[in-house]
Amino acid sequence: MLNDIESVLVSEKEIDEICTRIANSINADYKDSGKKLVLICILKGSLAFTCELMKKITLPVEIDFMKVSSYGSKTVSSGVINIHLDIKRDDMEDVDFIIIEDIVDSGRTLSHLVRYLKERGANSVRTCTMLDKPDRRKVEFVPDYSGKVIPDKFVVGFGLDYDEKYRNLPFVGILKPEVWGGQ
Repeated sequence: MLNDIESVLVSEKEIDEICTRIANSINADYKDSGKKLVLICILKGSLAFTCELMKKITLPVEIDFMKVSSYGSKTVSSGVINIHLDIKRDDMEDVDFIIIEDIVDSGRTLSHLVRYLKERGANSVRTCTMLDKPDRRKVEFVPDYSGKVIPDKFVVGFGLDYDEKYRNLPFVGILKPEVWGGQ
């Protein structure tokens, strides 16, 4: 796998710093909320980030999971958001949700999920991403918590994959174009 990486974009140390910074912000923002704080981990890519972030949150927090796709095995989003695994709760009005994503490209998925959870009666919905690629936006969207703005490169590692591979790398790296058929 390491031979397929052009360069490391976000080191293990920087990932730890990102998680600490975002967790501190969440701790400050929700300390007096009075509602249940629930992190929604968007499977599969955000699992590693969610686990590291959750360990640094000092407030009572629940975790739930959704599985959403817009890519399939392609490298470009189809623009169609499919929910394959949804959350099931009877207490939506008592919950402050934070949707956790690994990376924001087009912005379509998170903007769709924010609307979706609000329509279902959530008390509040915020978004959190480890990596942000604003150059790829297709809709107007800014995450509430953002780890690092990155250039428009094909990245893998720390949960991010290409065709289900590379998720287990402990850093985020730029995948060589010849591996994924890019230029």
